Amino acid sequence: MQDTLAVVAVVVVGLMVGVEFAVAAFVNPILDRLPNDGGIAARSDGARVLGRVMPFWYICSVVLGVVWAALAWGDDGTALVTAGTALLVVSVVMSVLLLVPINSRVATWSKEGAPADWKQQVGKWDRFHYVRVGIIVLAFALFAAALV
Repeated sequence: MQDTLAVVAVVVVGLMVGVEFAVAAFVNPILDRLPNDGGIAARSDGARVLGRVMPFWYICSVVLGVVWAALAWGDDGTALVTAGTALLVVSVVMSVLLLVPINSRVATWSKEGAPADWKQQVGKWDRFHYVRVGIIVLAFALFAAALV
């Protein structure tokens, strides 16, 4: 059962990393290049959709890490799982404190109703998001290394 849980944890976290990396590296830069501020509505929709899904995904990832670490306590790789889980907790705290407040504002915008400083707000979100992606990539790497 522990092996199955470990594989599920790595897959769940890996998929989450993939989504968040794609948002940072591809989706948002593409949206920002749309003419006539066309990315505002898309970012707003993304904020609403991913704002509903990602909290569950992050919490599920933390729970999987906690359960995996508890079941593997004392085994080789437990320190890696524990460190990876701690990084996921950091990413959740960072999300709640820094990214969610901006995301909640973005979710209410429309092309006609974005604030004058919308580019600065999404730029700030993007910078925090890059840091968060780095944190969860490292957590994923630690989880993957624990499988070896």
